[in-house]
Amino acid sequence: MPQHKNHNPACCCRKIRGFGRRITPARHAVLDALSARGEHLTAEEVFKAASRHYPDIGLATIYRTLELFTKFGMVNKFDTGDDKARYEFADGPGAKGHHHHLVCTSCRRIVDYNDFINEETELLRRTEEGLANKYGFKINTHILQFYGLCKDCAK
Repeated sequence: MPQHKNHNPACCCRKIRGFGRRITPARHAVLDALSARGEHLTAEEVFKAASRHYPDIGLATIYRTLELFTKFGMVNKFDTGDDKARYEFADGPGAKGHHHHLVCTSCRRIVDYNDFINEETELLRRTEEGLANKYGFKINTHILQFYGLCKDCAK
């Protein structure tokens, strides 16, 4: 089995098996593609990367595998406003850690940031606490994206 560069293969394999699923070549291909690039990939980009080493893999298999990994909480799926979902490792071994996104609406560049300003941290804490109290909902995590123009496109 291949060794994945930027995530813990034992952890990923344990998680997949924990859901009663097998570790297939297609699943390794998706893990490898996400790991090798380390960025926000579309399913088509995962397909291109995976098919270099796994030429028999199909695009439909990539989509099914990404959806499965999203369901298992291994991968985050998010929208950048261009009708193409992007995927990245979720928080956990091999992930970037909790972060938010700045998405350029012109060039589609995505900036990850985790150097949160104090006001942002406090606002999110209060918002999560307020929502939990109001709706009796235990919040585990959140995804936050800001849309605008990057410094190059804003010129």
